[in-house]
Amino acid sequence: MDRRSILKYAGFSAIGLATGSRAGFAGDFEITKTEAEWKALLAPAQFAVLREENTEPPNSSPLLDEHRQGTFTCAGCDLPLYSSDTKYDSGTGWPSFYDVLPDAVGKKEDNTFFTTRTEVHCRRCGGHLGHVFDDGPPPTGLRYCMNGLALKFVPASA
Repeated sequence: MDRRSILKYAGFSAIGLATGSRAGFAGDFEITKTEAEWKALLAPAQFAVLREENTEPPNSSPLLDEHRQGTFTCAGCDLPLYSSDTKYDSGTGWPSFYDVLPDAVGKKEDNTFFTTRTEVHCRRCGGHLGHVFDDGPPPTGLRYCMNGLALKFVPASA
């Protein structure tokens, strides 16, 4: 392989990392769909968040004001992710939780926007949910800062 080829492939790899490419995720999850299948299942804004790792505008989610008992599930595959017992107002403009349900999410390093963060995704379908930070309340000290478009709320049964 010559120097030009090496530089070309390195450039394509850098572009993929910088844009948050989901390359390499296909087939890594229990639930996989084609792009067309995801687009048919999700609203355009949900597709942009869950499948393209976009972020919804702050203070735009109705889930910010959701205070009933229940469970927040993945909007892509309905996997239970967060209990309403762990939801709190972080003041960030996104639904926030200090803990996650067991075996619900996966995490990966996110180096976009010239910083390092920890991305949170649904462990079953790979849908991008948001990011986790270490500035949350006790008992975990974590802040799972989630996109409301990536979640559905299921009220507890009466």
